[in-house]
Amino acid sequence: MHPENDLQAFIREGYLHFLPHVSLDCVVFGFHDNQLKVLLVKWKKLGGWSLPGGRIKRTEHMDDAAQRTLEERTGIREIFLQQFHTFGRTDRTQNAPLGDVADLFGEPIGPDNWLADRTVSVGYYALVEFSKVNPTPDFFSEACRWWDLHELPPLLFDHNQMVTQALHALRAQLHYQPIGYTLLPETFTMPELQALYETILDRPLDRRNFQKRMLGLGYLQRLDERRTIGAHKSPYLYRFDRFQYEKALQEGLGFGQYVPMTSFAG
Repeated sequence: MHPENDLQAFIREGYLHFLPHVSLDCVVFGFHDNQLKVLLVKWKKLGGWSLPGGRIKRTEHMDDAAQRTLEERTGIREIFLQQFHTFGRTDRTQNAPLGDVADLFGEPIGPDNWLADRTVSVGYYALVEFSKVNPTPDFFSEACRWWDLHELPPLLFDHNQMVTQALHALRAQLHYQPIGYTLLPETFTMPELQALYETILDRPLDRRNFQKRMLGLGYLQRLDERRTIGAHKSPYLYRFDRFQYEKALQEGLGFGQYVPMTSFAG
C-alpha cells in the first residue's frame, strides 16, 4: 500500500486496530566514540524531530508493542527495554503536528476523530549496540538518525522531558542493575567499560576502584587476549558472562553515588 494511503487508513479506522488514548514513546540510547547517543525521527514536511514511538494493538501486550516499534526503527529484535514513566500532562501535545501532517495528505482530523482526544504516553528506554542499528523511518517520518545527547534539538510534544527522565532512570539503574551487555561490542577493554559508565554518570571515576568493583560483581570474563593501543598500552579484553549478567539483572547490585537529574531541554 502507498504510504499516504496507509496514513489515511490509520487516521480513519486506526481505532479498530489500536488502543485509543494511549501510546508509547522510546528513548533509544547508543554508545559511540565515548558519547551517549539518542535515536530520533524527523517528521515529513514539517522538519520537527521526535522520539520513535507508536500505538498499541488491541490484542498486543504493551512491552511487545514497544519491541515491535523499535524493531521497525532499528532492525534489531529482542531489544533491552525498561518502562520508566507515564506521561499524562493535559498540555503535552499542544505542539503536536499530527493534524498538520494529516492535512498535508488530504485527511484532516476532526474533533470527533479518535486521534483528536487526549493521549497518555508510556515511556520506555532502550539500550542498543550502536553498530547494529539500521535507523529506519516510518510513514510519518522522512529521516531517522542518531543525535549526540548533548546536542539534541528542541523536540516535538514533551519528548525533551522524556529524554531527561529516561537518563535519570538509566543513571538510577547503575545502583541496582548491570548495564553494558547491549551497549558494548561482544569484547571490550576495561577502559571502554569505564568510559561508558563515566559518560552515563557525566563524571570521572577512579580507575582502580572501578576495576575492582566491576570484577567483584562476577559477571565479567577476562580473555587471554589484549588490544594493542600503543607502544606501552595493551589492555586485556573482557566479555560478559551471560548467565551471571542475567542473574545480576534479576537479583540486583549496588554501584556509585546518586546523581541528580540533568535537563536536556533542547
